Amino acid sequence: MNNHVTVLEIDGNALDHNLNYFKNKLQPETKVLAVVKAFGYGSDGVQVAQYLEDKVNYFAVAYAHEGIALREAGVKTPILVLHPHIQNLQDIVDYRLEPNLYNFQIFDAFLKLADDAPLMNYPIHIKFNTGLNRLGFWHTDIPKIISDLKETNHVKVQSLFSHLAASEDLEEQDFTINQINNFAYIAQEFYKHLGYEPMLHILNTSGVVNYAKAQFDMVRIGIGLYGFGNDEKETSQLKNTHNLKSIISQIHIIKLGESVGYNRAFVAKRPTKTATIPIGHADGLSRKLGNKKGYVLINNQKAPIIGNVCMDMIMVNVSKIDCKEGDEVVLFNHQNMIQHIANVSETIVYETLTAISQRVKKVLKK
Repeated sequence: MNNHVTVLEIDGNALDHNLNYFKNKLQPETKVLAVVKAFGYGSDGVQVAQYLEDKVNYFAVAYAHEGIALREAGVKTPILVLHPHIQNLQDIVDYRLEPNLYNFQIFDAFLKLADDAPLMNYPIHIKFNTGLNRLGFWHTDIPKIISDLKETNHVKVQSLFSHLAASEDLEEQDFTINQINNFAYIAQEFYKHLGYEPMLHILNTSGVVNYAKAQFDMVRIGIGLYGFGNDEKETSQLKNTHNLKSIISQIHIIKLGESVGYNRAFVAKRPTKTATIPIGHADGLSRKLGNKKGYVLINNQKAPIIGNVCMDMIMVNVSKIDCKEGDEVVLFNHQNMIQHIANVSETIVYETLTAISQRVKKVLKK
């Protein structure tokens, strides 16, 4: 049991709000895939999936073990595994997960597994590379893929999809539209020869915002589900889902000339009251937040982090704050605070959220 006093509270009402915000941008028939990979973007993928199970059509995870965790928690909604590996294919079948087949090595391996089992019309997904150049078949691979699929009835293509490289960047509109058009061409070629029409999806969060006409059959909502729209205007319409809280473990009065923390990075120029909080870089707080670059909220007042961020603790200046040991500390509870942490850490919100350690207790609040 995780009884860490530092807790990440996941706001279920905010999840609902954000999901509905994007649903309102969709056609009634467009399906929604909720991305819960990377522990639900640093929250808790299992708790998020359990909460959203009756509200979405699909879930997506990066790796097989993430999907297995959802199944073992009782989640029955279809789960797309975005980056399966050959050594995990049997587990994928055992747990009724749906693999993304992105090159001939894994495509051939899964078809062999399906034929040998044998499976019947097992749902697979095929990804095409249209410009991200990460995973995916090329359009020139279509004839061989079709030929191989026609030789078996042990698998059935559930969806064809691709991934936009710069959907949030309006200066890259030509590139993104070209990706969408290439994907539409691939889909038509597939439809001509396959004999049935799998679902199509290419839009991510920013794609839904900026290219809503390319919804196809389903869209994938990732960062948007957790309160960020990759655009200040869109983010302002969303609600924050991640609320990171802790407590004051100890309060010190630091005398003039005394130092705080490793390497004596803070030296008191006047008597200073400090509070020690049980969270550090092992919990996902960047060391760049030290030395007054980052802050926390105590009794709704800003307390700057002083000295270096330790592995398990930070110290903050509470000289002007009426507080005591055991009081609540807010590391962040709003998108602006999360964005500030990302900016100071010289990174993006995605990394700030997914960096939250698994030793931090996660609680979903409805």
